[in-house]
Amino acid sequence: MFERRRRLADLVREARHDLAYRPRLGRRPPLRRPYGLPPGYGVRHDDRAARTMRRMVPAIAALLVAVLAADVVVLSRLPEREAETVAARRPADRAPVADTRPAGEPTGEPQGAAPPEASAEPVAPLTAMRRPHLFVVADRTLSPAVVAKVARLDGVRAIERADAAEVVLDGKRVQTLGVDPSTFRAYTPRPTARSDRLWRNLAAGEIAVSFVLGNDGGMPLGKTVTAPGHALRVGAYATMGMGQVDAVVARPTARALGIPQNNALVVSAPGADTAGLRRALLRILPRGSQVATVNPVFEAARQTVWPAEAFMTAPQVQAALTAAVGKLGRPYVWGAEGPDSFDCSGLVQWAYAQAGVRLPRVTHQQFVAGPQVPLAQAQPGDLLFWRHDPTNPGYVSHVAIYWGDGKMLHAPRTGDVVKLVPVTTKNFAGAVRVSPQAAARVR
Repeated sequence: MFERRRRLADLVREARHDLAYRPRLGRRPPLRRPYGLPPGYGVRHDDRAARTMRRMVPAIAALLVAVLAADVVVLSRLPEREAETVAARRPADRAPVADTRPAGEPTGEPQGAAPPEASAEPVAPLTAMRRPHLFVVADRTLSPAVVAKVARLDGVRAIERADAAEVVLDGKRVQTLGVDPSTFRAYTPRPTARSDRLWRNLAAGEIAVSFVLGNDGGMPLGKTVTAPGHALRVGAYATMGMGQVDAVVARPTARALGIPQNNALVVSAPGADTAGLRRALLRILPRGSQVATVNPVFEAARQTVWPAEAFMTAPQVQAALTAAVGKLGRPYVWGAEGPDSFDCSGLVQWAYAQAGVRLPRVTHQQFVAGPQVPLAQAQPGDLLFWRHDPTNPGYVSHVAIYWGDGKMLHAPRTGDVVKLVPVTTKNFAGAVRVSPQAAARVR
């Protein structure tokens, strides 16, 4: 482009020089007749060239002006074109594909978000991640004074306020959280936190459900679920790993559903003694408040030698197995705890309760109810766990009871029943030998 402009400028300059040469000097420029041409050829040729040049100069000058103007226009548009090109190359948030996996197999999509039907609402970008450690729920609004006391506790780095209640969705009682999508996202697992589309869908009035509720509980992406007086579209799978929370909505949606305001807290306290901080919170919070560890760990994990009395007795193991096998053929119902229907962790809790053993309710809490043992050393009555959840890869999402001889008892998913099947090892998280004392300490 610049080379062309330079050549045109040189041409015009030379033409103007030739045109002005004779008037200034009062004589013809010296002629050089080419070798072999007849006499007088050069004179006639020069006259014609001069006349032609005089006629061409205005046209060449006009052409140069037009070219230069066009070049300026093109240059002025280059930044805009480049921006358009970059925008065209920039990948959009990926929408998930429908779950077409066989029963019992996890989807490979790391983060689900159905294409939005409502207009997307603005949500602040993710700037930093915060690891949640404790989840607080009260039966009333937590006052600013209480929240300020919590913030001053040793080890507390950040607090996120939320709304929490049990909401009936499609006939299922679902623990639901109302959040600010712009700030709460920082406390969620990385695949969930990074999905702008997920949080925009939430801000636009949709609902995100846990992978277990969506995939196993019969609430697929894009489905419209009913709440009392409302209809909500499932916009994403997003397991938060916070207590028993299985659904998340934006706070305006939570208000429309009648969920109490500001009765929940997510507490980030990296490096703090979680058990001690939990006790301190219970002293500050209103009576009846619950404090759950977001990612519970087995308190006695370093203990390598376990006495026999730390585990279930043979009669207890037999009672639990007998109770579980007696429920073969009963339907899987998400959130069900028996005695006529069960989900996976509900079956485990119910069966062990028949043996006098108290287990926590949800799968990732049952995972720390005793020490882990190699699968090759598993005994009847041990618990087997899997990580099938792509929205929270570290989250333990399925549990079964080891029957022996390479078989297990479990409640698989919606549309299936309690059954006795061979053990599968895909996405296997580990085997746990239940310790009643350890299980009773899980919070």
